[in-house]
Amino acid sequence: MTGSEAEQVSASAPIDTSRPHPARVYDWWLGGKDNYPVDEELARRILAVDGTVLRGARANRRFMQRAVRTAAEAGIRQFLDIGTGIPTQPNLHQVAQGVAAESKVVYADNDPIVLRHAEALLHGSAEGSTRYAHADVRDLDTVLRRAADTLDFTRPVALSLVALTHYLGDDPAGDDMHGLLGKYVAALAPGSWLILSQVTADLNPEAIGKAAENFRRGGTPFHPRSLAEFTRFFEGLELLGPGVIPVSGWRPDPEDVAAQAEGIVPV
Repeated sequence: MTGSEAEQVSASAPIDTSRPHPARVYDWWLGGKDNYPVDEELARRILAVDGTVLRGARANRRFMQRAVRTAAEAGIRQFLDIGTGIPTQPNLHQVAQGVAAESKVVYADNDPIVLRHAEALLHGSAEGSTRYAHADVRDLDTVLRRAADTLDFTRPVALSLVALTHYLGDDPAGDDMHGLLGKYVAALAPGSWLILSQVTADLNPEAIGKAAENFRRGGTPFHPRSLAEFTRFFEGLELLGPGVIPVSGWRPDPEDVAAQAEGIVPV
């Protein structure tokens, strides 16, 4: 998306501050400032019923960074991040290009406030490229078409949907996230990677149930999945060890282990 195209979309998509948005709620949990009172209100309500949410949000962010670094170190040089959210340092392109400066990154999100931060996202390395596509994950054709302006889908791509799938359901009459993700995977070349994280109720069903109800009351669909349901996303794919486990335990760095032991997870 060029600067003029971004400006046109931004002008036609005003920010709705009358209801919370998950990207801005998440931003508040991460200690960001790109949120509104309505987002903070919901974030605090969920925190009141699930005291682990701050730790979880920050652990999830750290997981993204480790997973992207692992992919880049394995030779992946193209990344498509859907459901980007509001920038938080270091962002995906900074991690990937920190390993290989020539890496190409496309961010895709449908939130106007993320679009308004696109300028911050576009400052990648001189050797690589960093672009933003204003598109909804459910509009697969648009996402892939816009991403193809930067990425070569005949070569491996790391597809990242971090903390996104729990906002999309599996009702055959509506959103079918398993089917949709299968179509994305089918569009990728052999050797591509899939990076996912998802809220599950397995560890604390009562707290997650209350959090989900608060999201829904705020107008945001929320669909925690069981571990078995989440694992279905990887059917037919080769899992990279240690497999499907809580994000804090997936190849943690020493600082992650130390922070977990102290009950604190760095952003």
